[in-house]
Amino acid sequence: MTMQAMDRVGLAFFAGKYIWWKSIDEALAQPERVIAQVMNIGDFDDVQHLETLVGVDMLVHVLTHAEIGQFTPRSWSYWHYRLGLSDVDHVPPLPARRLA
Repeated sequence: MTMQAMDRVGLAFFAGKYIWWKSIDEALAQPERVIAQVMNIGDFDDVQHLETLVGVDMLVHVLTHAEIGQFTPRSWSYWHYRLGLSDVDHVPPLPARRLA
Protein backbone atom coordinates (compact mmCIF):
# COMPACT_ATOMS: atom_id res chain seq x y z
CA MET A 1 0.00 0.00 0.00
CA THR A 2 1.31 3.43 -0.84
CA MET A 3 1.22 6.57 1.23
CA GLN A 4 -1.45 7.93 -1.11
CA ALA A 5 -3.78 5.16 0.08
CA MET A 6 -3.19 6.00 3.75
CA ASP A 7 -3.96 9.03 5.84
CA ARG A 8 -0.65 10.91 5.70
CA VAL A 9 -1.62 13.26 8.53
CA GLY A 10 -2.57 10.38 10.82
CA LEU A 11 0.61 8.48 10.03
CA ALA A 12 2.64 11.68 10.50
CA PHE A 13 1.43 11.82 14.10
CA PHE A 14 2.81 8.33 14.68
CA ALA A 15 6.02 9.11 12.82
CA GLY A 16 6.70 12.05 15.12
CA LYS A 17 5.87 10.08 18.24
CA TYR A 18 7.45 6.70 17.48
CA ILE A 19 10.31 7.49 15.07
CA TRP A 20 11.65 10.41 17.09
CA TRP A 21 15.21 10.17 15.77
CA LYS A 22 14.17 11.12 12.22
CA SER A 23 12.22 13.99 10.78
CA ILE A 24 8.58 13.23 10.06
CA ASP A 25 9.22 13.36 6.31
CA GLU A 26 12.16 10.95 6.61
CA ALA A 27 10.05 8.56 8.67
CA LEU A 28 7.11 8.77 6.28
CA ALA A 29 9.40 7.68 3.45
CA GLN A 30 9.11 4.23 5.08
CA PRO A 31 5.47 3.98 6.21
CA GLU A 32 5.79 0.26 6.98
CA ARG A 33 8.58 1.07 9.44
CA VAL A 34 6.37 3.61 11.20
CA ILE A 35 3.55 1.08 11.40
CA ALA A 36 5.88 -1.64 12.71
CA GLN A 37 7.21 0.70 15.39
CA VAL A 38 3.70 1.51 16.62
CA MET A 39 2.80 -2.19 16.55
CA ASN A 40 5.92 -2.96 18.58
CA ILE A 41 5.90 -0.23 21.24
CA GLY A 42 2.63 1.64 20.84
CA ASP A 43 0.18 2.09 23.67
CA PHE A 44 -3.31 0.62 23.47
CA ASP A 45 -5.00 3.78 22.21
CA ASP A 46 -2.40 4.34 19.50
CA VAL A 47 -2.62 0.72 18.35
CA GLN A 48 -6.41 1.01 18.09
CA HIS A 49 -6.09 4.26 16.12
CA LEU A 50 -3.42 2.72 13.86
CA GLU A 51 -5.64 -0.25 13.04
CA THR A 52 -8.49 2.11 12.10
CA LEU A 53 -6.10 4.27 10.06
CA VAL A 54 -4.32 1.61 7.99
CA GLY A 55 -6.58 -1.45 8.28
CA VAL A 56 -5.97 -5.03 9.30
CA ASP A 57 -4.60 -6.03 5.88
CA MET A 58 -1.77 -3.52 6.24
CA LEU A 59 -0.98 -4.73 9.76
CA VAL A 60 -0.77 -8.29 8.42
CA HIS A 61 1.47 -7.11 5.57
CA VAL A 62 3.84 -5.31 7.95
CA LEU A 63 4.02 -8.30 10.28
CA THR A 64 4.58 -10.87 7.54
CA HIS A 65 7.28 -8.71 5.92
CA ALA A 66 8.97 -7.65 9.16
CA GLU A 67 12.69 -7.03 9.22
CA ILE A 68 15.11 -8.31 11.81
CA GLY A 69 14.75 -6.40 15.08
CA GLN A 70 11.47 -4.65 14.35
CA PHE A 71 9.49 -6.66 16.89
CA THR A 72 10.20 -7.94 20.37
CA PRO A 73 9.28 -11.57 21.06
CA ARG A 74 6.31 -10.39 23.11
CA SER A 75 4.83 -8.09 20.44
CA TRP A 76 5.62 -10.65 17.71
CA SER A 77 3.54 -13.28 19.53
CA TYR A 78 0.78 -10.80 20.39
CA TRP A 79 0.31 -9.62 16.81
CA HIS A 80 0.36 -13.11 15.32
CA TYR A 81 -2.35 -14.13 17.76
CA ARG A 82 -4.36 -10.90 17.51
CA LEU A 83 -4.39 -10.94 13.70
CA GLY A 84 -5.33 -14.62 13.60
CA LEU A 85 -2.10 -15.69 11.93
CA SER A 86 -1.25 -18.34 14.51
CA ASP A 87 -2.29 -19.99 17.74
CA VAL A 88 -0.70 -18.79 20.96
CA ASP A 89 1.41 -21.96 21.12
CA HIS A 90 2.46 -21.97 17.44
CA VAL A 91 3.91 -18.55 16.65
CA PRO A 92 6.57 -18.59 13.92
CA PRO A 93 10.11 -17.59 14.88
CA LEU A 94 11.16 -13.96 14.71
CA PRO A 95 13.06 -12.89 11.61
CA ALA A 96 16.74 -13.74 12.15
CA ARG A 97 20.08 -13.27 10.50
CA ARG A 98 21.36 -16.21 8.54
CA LEU A 99 25.06 -16.85 8.44
CA ALA A 100 26.48 -18.29 5.24
